[in-house]
Amino acid sequence: MLYPQTNSYRQCADLSGLWEIQFDPGNLGGKTWVNGLPSPRPIAVPASWNEQLADARDNLGPAWYQTRFSLPWGWRSQQIRLRFGSVNYLAEVWLNGEWLGCHEGGHLPFEFDVTARVRDENNLLIVRVDGKLAIDRVPPGNVPLDPQNSFGVARYPATNFDFFPYCGIHRPVVLYAIPPRGIDDVTVVTQIEGTTGIVRARVPKPDDAILRATLRGQHHTPITAETSRDEIALTIPHARLWSPAAPYLYDLTIELVRAGVVYDRYTLPVGIRTIRVSGVALLLNDEPIVLRGFGRHEDFPIIGRGVLPAVTIKDYELMRWVGANSFRTSHYPYSEQMLDLADRLGFLVIDETPAVGLFFADDGLDKRFALCQQYVREMIARDKNRPSVIAWSLANEPHARHPAAAPFFRALYDAAKSLDATRPITLASHLDGNDQSLAFLDLLCLNRYNGWKSETAQLDWGCEVLTRELDEVYARYHKPIILTEFGAEALPGCHAEPPAMF
Repeated sequence: MLYPQTNSYRQCADLSGLWEIQFDPGNLGGKTWVNGLPSPRPIAVPASWNEQLADARDNLGPAWYQTRFSLPWGWRSQQIRLRFGSVNYLAEVWLNGEWLGCHEGGHLPFEFDVTARVRDENNLLIVRVDGKLAIDRVPPGNVPLDPQNSFGVARYPATNFDFFPYCGIHRPVVLYAIPPRGIDDVTVVTQIEGTTGIVRARVPKPDDAILRATLRGQHHTPITAETSRDEIALTIPHARLWSPAAPYLYDLTIELVRAGVVYDRYTLPVGIRTIRVSGVALLLNDEPIVLRGFGRHEDFPIIGRGVLPAVTIKDYELMRWVGANSFRTSHYPYSEQMLDLADRLGFLVIDETPAVGLFFADDGLDKRFALCQQYVREMIARDKNRPSVIAWSLANEPHARHPAAAPFFRALYDAAKSLDATRPITLASHLDGNDQSLAFLDLLCLNRYNGWKSETAQLDWGCEVLTRELDEVYARYHKPIILTEFGAEALPGCHAEPPAMF
């Protein structure tokens, strides 16, 4: 799914700003509120409602949003789409009282074709958001306690994961226009042969259109090629490669041409790099790479999980100050704006689906599996062209001792490989080396809290246990190992000698 952009052939309008919201605790909205909310109050979009409204901290919905907009001049001859970057958790959308559709799952984009339904003036957009926790949602909540199988945890709100379930419209809402039968998708794969870089682009297109691709780089002569097929290759002698030390980006411009005239254009940044696993090494551009970085969250006061560019910049400055070169998107795909900067700044990213806290009891299992498949498809479709994304993570800390877990993840692994064979696939496991999923994953991500959650406050003992376990895992699987979580929690300003917990 291409992010909207403006050029001579495409236009976009960001609908973010001050919207209105009304909560519906009795589910009374029904069909009447789709024509306007009776008693709304202001709300900022994008942002979570939990942090903005004093009486809504623990309110998980449902809530109804509304805003009004007019169609920009000159868009009538175009195909018009409405795109949501992320709505958490379940979104239902109406335009001018007409049902557009729904989308389940936060953190990934969805859109609707509104060409036939949008007016020139005074359009009413209504979005109903339901963030309630349920066992058949992903991530799951309200999971019954089952100590024998480690299912369910006693938390409030009753999540099966350890971060707050922020609700709302979290990322930009964009209205955009593109030419009919224009560019809908671009898939880029890069290769390296000696000092030569190869950029291959696949672009589904009408049969009567010519595909033209141009690659531009600083101090490089533009390289252009044309074809009547859906795939095209560009060869770059003495190519500059993308890496954390030198995150060089080329501009790849894709054009569709009919009867000698360009009728659509899309430009995206391209980093020429390869990533693969060889034996026990992770290789970037055929050189071993070691990841130093973080698992993060996008939470921040007032905006909750909303996008705020200043916070994104500050996070990168802090990570660079510490000396990091990477992060894992724990435990959901981060905003496209965050990943734009990873491409530009040279950060390596393990991109993770929202499948955190998964359990494998029969109740709701088929629905959870279908959602995990959906998230894999949507995440890869969104982020497949990013040089910063070097691996796909299927889940975080699933309760994988259940017999259904290994076939569950094997099916997800195969689905991800069918969509993108160029990146390794993993998941973050908190179990010991007997986790059956480790056998088929390309690299191993382990979460360990030795000296904290185990061997509590006994650091020497914790190091001994961790060392022994890592040696055992290495000997069994002979794959690269990444410690994706480790350490301890602390309270700011709290110090002790001798050292004490927290």
